[in-house]
Amino acid sequence: MTYNSYDIQDFALTLPITQEARQTAEQFAREQLTPEKAEQVRLNTLAVSVVNNYFQMMDVPTNLELSDSWNPVMRMFSNVADLEVMGVGRLECRPVLANESSCYIPPEVWEERIGYVVVQIDESSLEATLWGFTQTVATEELAMSQLAPIEDVFDCLQPMTIAAATTAAIAETTAAVQKTRVNLSQWLEEVFETGWQTVDALFKPAELEFAYNFRKRDITEDNGLEVAVKRAKLINFGTQLANNRVALIIELTPESDQKKNILLQVHPMGKENYLPPQLQLTVLDESGLIFLEAQSRSEDNFIQLQFAGLAGELFSIQVAFADASIIEDFVI
Repeated sequence: MTYNSYDIQDFALTLPITQEARQTAEQFAREQLTPEKAEQVRLNTLAVSVVNNYFQMMDVPTNLELSDSWNPVMRMFSNVADLEVMGVGRLECRPVLANESSCYIPPEVWEERIGYVVVQIDESSLEATLWGFTQTVATEELAMSQLAPIEDVFDCLQPMTIAAATTAAIAETTAAVQKTRVNLSQWLEEVFETGWQTVDALFKPAELEFAYNFRKRDITEDNGLEVAVKRAKLINFGTQLANNRVALIIELTPESDQKKNILLQVHPMGKENYLPPQLQLTVLDESGLIFLEAQSRSEDNFIQLQFAGLAGELFSIQVAFADASIIEDFVI
C-alpha cells in the first residue's frame, strides 16, 4: 500500500532521544577515523537506539550486542544501522534529518533484513520521529512518501512472534506465567519491568507541564523516606489512535507495610492536548469483574482512578478505545 506524505506525517511517532543514546552515539563516533564517518556512525547509532527503546516499550525483545551496528569493526568499515529482533532477524533503522524527502539506503544492507524503519533525527529538540516502515528496498533513495505507518512493522514480526509464543507456551508452567504480572511492590525497591519508564523519559517537557504536575524525580521522598514511585508506559492501539497517542501513568504510595494507594492516569501524548472522547480506563479485580472505571469526555486532558489494595492482591488495568483495548496485569 502507498501512502502520501500527509498521511505518513499523521502516522509518524515522535519519541525522546535519551541521554544514554546520545552518550553511546558520541562514544561510537569518537572511535572513527574521519569526521564524515564519525557523523555517519553517530546518526546511525541514534536511530538504532530510538527504535530499540520503542521496541522495549512495546515488549518486543531485542539484542543490541548481536547487531552489526554495535560491532566496532562493522561500524568502522560498513554503513550499518541494524537492530537484532530476537527470534525474527535484523531490522535496519536508517536516519534522516529534518525536511529530507528521501532516505539513503546503502546497497550493503539490501539483504538479510526483515525490514527498514526511517528515523528522523531532530537534535535541537532532542527528539526522533519514527517516520515509517517498509519491508523491502530496491534503490538507494527511498522516498518518504512510499513508507507505510510505523505500526506496520509489527505485522512483519507477527508470524514469527506467534510461533515463538506458541513454543514458549508449551514449555512454560503456571508459575512462569504468573511472572508476567507487573509487581508493584518491587517498584519501591526500584525494580521495574520492561516498558515502564520514568515520566520524564516518556514525555516531552512541554507535555509534562501541561498534562501533570510531576516532579523531576520518579521517587518522591518525605523526610528522606521513599513515599511514592511513578512510572509511565506508552499505550499503542495501532492505527486506531494514530493521531492520539496515550500513556498510562501509575503512582504507587505505601500507606503501611501491607496497604498501598494506587493512582492511575491516562494522558495524551504528542501534539494532542486532549484525550479522544470515550476512551475508557478500567480496573478489573482478580476475577475479571469491573472494580472501577472512567471515560474521557470531549475536552479531558487526562482521566484518572484511585484505589487502595493489600500486598499480594491481583488486579488488571484495561485501557480501551473503540474496538481496541490493552490489558496490563498487576500484583501489589
